[in-house]
Amino acid sequence: MRELDKGSARPLKKLAIAVMIIAPLALGACAETVGAGAGAYAGNQFGKGSGKTAATVGGAVGGAVIVHEIGN
Repeated sequence: MRELDKGSARPLKKLAIAVMIIAPLALGACAETVGAGAGAYAGNQFGKGSGKTAATVGGAVGGAVIVHEIGN
């Protein structure tokens, strides 16, 4: 195994800093993401053709809104 010199460790350090900044923002929306997924799944059970698509989108939006309101 070769050792990392300081120059090759820089991209990893930048990546680690980016993850530390972005992770809290992403986790803050985690509940809404799960709600949107559950709503999309439920909405996809209804309708046919474009109605099924509309039900899926509506379920995703509705699920995210409901979970957001519960979280508040």
